[in-house]
Amino acid sequence: MRGYSLAAILRHGLRRNLTWPEAIRHPEPKSRYDAVIVGGGGHGLATAYYLASMHGITDVAVLERGWIGGGNTGRNTTIVRSNYGQPANSAFYEHSLKLWEGLSDELNFNVMLSQRGLINTFHTAADREAWIRRYNFMRLRGIDAELLSREDLAERVPAMNLSTDLRLPVLGAVLQPRAGVAHHDAVAWGYARAADAKGVDIIQNCEVTGFAREAGRVVAVETSRGRIDTGKVGICVAGSSSEVARMAGIRLPIETHLLQALVSEPVKPFLDVVVSAGDYGMYISQTDKGEVLIGGPLDGYNSYSQRGSPATIERVLASAVELFPAISRLRMMRHWAGANDMTMDGSPIISRTPVEGLYFNGGWCYGGFKATPASGWTFAYTMAEDRPHPLNEPFTLERFESGHLISERGAGRLPGLH
Repeated sequence: MRGYSLAAILRHGLRRNLTWPEAIRHPEPKSRYDAVIVGGGGHGLATAYYLASMHGITDVAVLERGWIGGGNTGRNTTIVRSNYGQPANSAFYEHSLKLWEGLSDELNFNVMLSQRGLINTFHTAADREAWIRRYNFMRLRGIDAELLSREDLAERVPAMNLSTDLRLPVLGAVLQPRAGVAHHDAVAWGYARAADAKGVDIIQNCEVTGFAREAGRVVAVETSRGRIDTGKVGICVAGSSSEVARMAGIRLPIETHLLQALVSEPVKPFLDVVVSAGDYGMYISQTDKGEVLIGGPLDGYNSYSQRGSPATIERVLASAVELFPAISRLRMMRHWAGANDMTMDGSPIISRTPVEGLYFNGGWCYGGFKATPASGWTFAYTMAEDRPHPLNEPFTLERFESGHLISERGAGRLPGLH
């Protein structure tokens, strides 16, 4: 800083550098597109990118009510993993993790993927059996997994409280070494920039207000910036799925609940892995900036508010401090809630709908962020080919008619609902 006054630093830091190119264009919406994506989060932007890059459909508009990545994409805890129990979810999320591993090169944009590993602890005999079964499933499917003893945990996570006097003593854990975290804003802007470069129009501050149909087929999207004619519409609006689908006359098998998280002031590195303790209803990691990020279970009531609640924060922090006593004196900087669309079986929906030309992507439960690449990849295929890809064929709406549900407790804990 020598030689620079505070005023000079502030002046240069706050001044807009006119030589920097815009990351994306800011076009006015056209009157017609070959395809329209409703929702400018990670899933919608990924769908638009793969429509253009893999299927040659570049006359695409992404309509975002607010700003890019300003919805649930910016309200998650950035974990990526593929340690699922059901075969359909296991194959889908492993494909997503493989896409994650090449995503920075694919998009020519650093998405800050850090494969630091994910540890899932178990605390009861029944829980241990369930996680050992999951470990065996993963190994049989060629997915990386390691079984950790208490001694392994003492060496791998020295900050963890392994006392046998705990309310729920840690008995062991399963580690997925290739799991980790990525940066949510980088993912959204990486896909946005790559899609824009392919000719996709990304239109912000454009709220969808309805859908026009003729003879059972969608023909246009009504928006706050006028009508847009199109023959294909994809809905990717996590947290608002039921409300947007209702505009098209579709009732979805989804409930919306809040999922809360918070971060502390930054401290020196002490935790180089993500730790999830399901019996405690808590997971914890440390960001690259040193903040301690702590997440909890769903609120037990329906809401779109995206506001946190003191009762949940107190319960989650009590659990975090019990397992990691060293954080007890940290000050919390901010907290938030994301609106999660929960299906009755804990698995997503990537599907055609009863309205011809209208496609739906949602119901991601706890898996939305980690699914981003595979979600866009398979949804783009579904829209382009008008049929599901084998990876998302189990996740169509028809399963709720036929009863072929995919009960995935590995998606997270929501007692009483799945």
